[in-house]
Amino acid sequence: MSNTSKKTHRLAVAAMLTAVAFALQFIETAIPIMPSFVKLDFSDLPALLGTFALGPAWGVAIQLAKNLLHLPFGQSAGVGELCNFLLGGVFVFVAGLVYRGHKCRGRALVGALLGAVVMAVASLPLNYFFVYPAYIKILHFPLEAIVGAYQAILGTIAQMPTADALLNCLLVFNVPFTLVKGLLDVLICFLIYKPLSPLLHK
Repeated sequence: MSNTSKKTHRLAVAAMLTAVAFALQFIETAIPIMPSFVKLDFSDLPALLGTFALGPAWGVAIQLAKNLLHLPFGQSAGVGELCNFLLGGVFVFVAGLVYRGHKCRGRALVGALLGAVVMAVASLPLNYFFVYPAYIKILHFPLEAIVGAYQAILGTIAQMPTADALLNCLLVFNVPFTLVKGLLDVLICFLIYKPLSPLLHK
């Protein structure tokens, strides 16, 4: 295959995966053990497929493109889209970087799992220092209401394990949620990658 043909195929695959990721952003599910404003979606999955098929830079590009497309439909003044891009970008970039060093199924699994862990860890400072303060200042969500939504699920959450109510909520709820979300993406990716391989590669 010529270089031009390879580039055209990569662009077509990236565009297809971006379209699927964009559509998946609208299919989100509330989870009973999380506040209603934290929802589960699988829009990172196409970017994970893309990072393994095309490379880590392509995976990040898919994350960026899907969030830019979602901006006019979002209700967070761009805060949610930026957070989704940063966390999703870290997830797929780490996975793709590890996989690129030695392309095999085991390496892909290690990379994807590491990416999920790094994403979960990164969600703590990102939410604490940027996302929730932005919601409070830009969207005028009272901090008491945000913490109250977590307390409605687990009443003592604001008092432990630290003296910071918001930090406690993020540690106990958001970090594990982000990790589980990433692990689900990894599981689905490994279930469908091989059947989709003829479409992703040429």
